[in-house]
Amino acid sequence: MNATLHKTAAYVALVAGLAACYWVNSAWALLIGIVIGLARLNPVPQLTKPLSTKLLQASVIGLGAGMNLAVLIRVGASGVLYTIVGIALAFALGIFLGRRAKVPRDITLLITGGTAICGGSAIAAIAGVIRPKSEDATVALATVFLLNAAALFIFPALGHFFKLDPQAFGLWSALAIHDTSSVVGAAGNYDPESLPVATTVKLTRALWIAPLSLVIGWAVSRNKNKDATATRRRPPIPWFIFGFIAAAAVVTWIPPLADAGREVAAFSRRLLVLTLFLIGANLTPAALRAVGVRPLVLGVTLWFAVSALTLLAINFGWIR
Repeated sequence: MNATLHKTAAYVALVAGLAACYWVNSAWALLIGIVIGLARLNPVPQLTKPLSTKLLQASVIGLGAGMNLAVLIRVGASGVLYTIVGIALAFALGIFLGRRAKVPRDITLLITGGTAICGGSAIAAIAGVIRPKSEDATVALATVFLLNAAALFIFPALGHFFKLDPQAFGLWSALAIHDTSSVVGAAGNYDPESLPVATTVKLTRALWIAPLSLVIGWAVSRNKNKDATATRRRPPIPWFIFGFIAAAAVVTWIPPLADAGREVAAFSRRLLVLTLFLIGANLTPAALRAVGVRPLVLGVTLWFAVSALTLLAINFGWIR
């Protein structure tokens, strides 16, 4: 294929992929983007890389407009202790496993954040703060989405095997499955009574995206500034995280704006689908070879550990 024909095919593939984002979900959008990237059919990586970062941050801000802070804080207040402990343990274990497996720091933080809180949304927020290489974000997202797909089939089967009641299964799925969509799917397939518990707990957990992202951004910037060769500078302020909080606060404190907030959140979810496509399109064969299979091993191991420990805690009554 000559250069002109290849360039034309690349533009056609990119435009077709962008159009497909209107109909497909986030996992498919990322997969389509990865195929285009690995096939070297992204003709404008110098444009898609910075654009994906900006759109990622805008999507996170918009998602905040779909949250009612008052309801989620009230519902989540009773479980704040085990939420903090659970997230802290997941991060401690994830960082330990990442170091043992020699997985790059940014990928470790992204996969661990996605596992500890709420999958793709948490990865998007953390990526906006730490600014990882595009291939790192792509691999982390692909790992989480793969495990989400597996969870839809594995969790209901395990729930029946362990004879979990609907409330226990809803709690387990919310704490151990990455993305809200997969939590809803697994809980709905298990028992209709599991769905309200799973949805409420998962959405409450999503509130931790903002403070966790701020802490991670501060810690990463602090570590960078410890490097003797690095130019000391003030850590970048993640304004989009404050935008996320502000959007949620506005629709909570001004009830007439709740409907508009839901529309903004729905648009932001579609914008996130588009963003994930662009992130996938930035992945190159060389970058994928450099990353290797270790992130996938980290993601599976951490997910298994978190799922097992959470189920054990529920069975012993430590989490209710």
